[in-house]
Amino acid sequence: MGAPRTTPTTIFPWAGLLTLSALIFTSVTSEFLPTGLLPEISEELRVSESQVGLLVTVFAGTVVLSAAPLSVLTRQYSRKFLIIVVLIVFAVANVLAALAPNYEMLIGARVLGGLAHGLFWAVVGAYSAHLVPKHQLGRAIAITGGGGTAAFVLGVPLGTAIGHAVGWRLAFGSIAAIVIILTLVTIKLLPAVSHGVVLSTGEIAIPMRKDRTVPAVIAVGIILILIAFGHNLFYTYIAPYLIGPVGIDPGGVAGVLFLYGVAGALGLVLAGTIGDRFPQLALIGAVALVMAAVLVIGTFTTATGVVLAAIFVWGMAFGALPSLMQARMMHTASVRVRDAAAAYFTTSFNVAIGGGALVGGAVLDGWGIGVLPFVDVAITILGFALILVVAVWLRRRSRAVR
Repeated sequence: MGAPRTTPTTIFPWAGLLTLSALIFTSVTSEFLPTGLLPEISEELRVSESQVGLLVTVFAGTVVLSAAPLSVLTRQYSRKFLIIVVLIVFAVANVLAALAPNYEMLIGARVLGGLAHGLFWAVVGAYSAHLVPKHQLGRAIAITGGGGTAAFVLGVPLGTAIGHAVGWRLAFGSIAAIVIILTLVTIKLLPAVSHGVVLSTGEIAIPMRKDRTVPAVIAVGIILILIAFGHNLFYTYIAPYLIGPVGIDPGGVAGVLFLYGVAGALGLVLAGTIGDRFPQLALIGAVALVMAAVLVIGTFTTATGVVLAAIFVWGMAFGALPSLMQARMMHTASVRVRDAAAAYFTTSFNVAIGGGALVGGAVLDGWGIGVLPFVDVAITILGFALILVVAVWLRRRSRAVR
């Protein structure tokens, strides 16, 4: 696999970053694939559609429980080696899903996939930070994060189309085949990196929990949970919201979601363009735009044109946030705790995905779907306030150290 690099190269590592982006595209597509194939899986395995929906919950829950422990247990292993092992496990999990004779076996395959996914993000989340110097982090993370955006814009719809045309099993089988191909690409194109910390003469290694950046890393994770929790609380139920209060024809929902996805891709490009130059301002601006757009969606429900414009702004602003937050996490964490911070990042995101959908469903049942955007904004305001508080705290701490 070649000797690991001890420092980021001066040449921008396009091949490695695009490889990571392709891996993320495939991983995210696999995670959310069941959402587009609910009727087919439900009918063949003779279970309810809500039980099929649990396949995503089980996957996310496994990631939450396993990402941090697996990151700690494997911290001494080569990052590139771990990615290759995880890809092999991921391919096996998708093959097992394609061959599952019953619902219970399919759940087991999803648990295995969730374990691989958790370690995958713990490694990949920090990989770009090992490939580039700090001043290029925003650009690098935007490139790798493009894989996740593309998964929502193209991957999940394409996988759904394959499932509808030739069966859901072949959709999972196709993911497995793609993963195998990407494993070979990873072996060839992904540069090996050195993720360890070289101690100075006489320096004593300290436990990760005593690293001075850990409190700030935890604070960034809490901010991520609040913002993504509010988002998923509303976005999980965006289809019935569009059909109900907004009055969009059911056949037009896919077009609206595609509009949102395209806007998200634009937001990701903007994050990569301005995220390195103005990281804090870009983050604050994106969260402010998310709050404003969702508030407009909730307030001007019957004005279809206004709602569609707000959805575009919402998609653009939130499309920028994951890469901006990940860059903030990597800037905040010391080299010693970067991999653990990456695991904490994906754990926080999956807590928000599962928790937001769960609480959103409870709010919907208790107060109606029209309340969801306002609850989203209320929770996001807490995240926005915490961004400002943490920024002041870090600035004061930095001055005190000087």
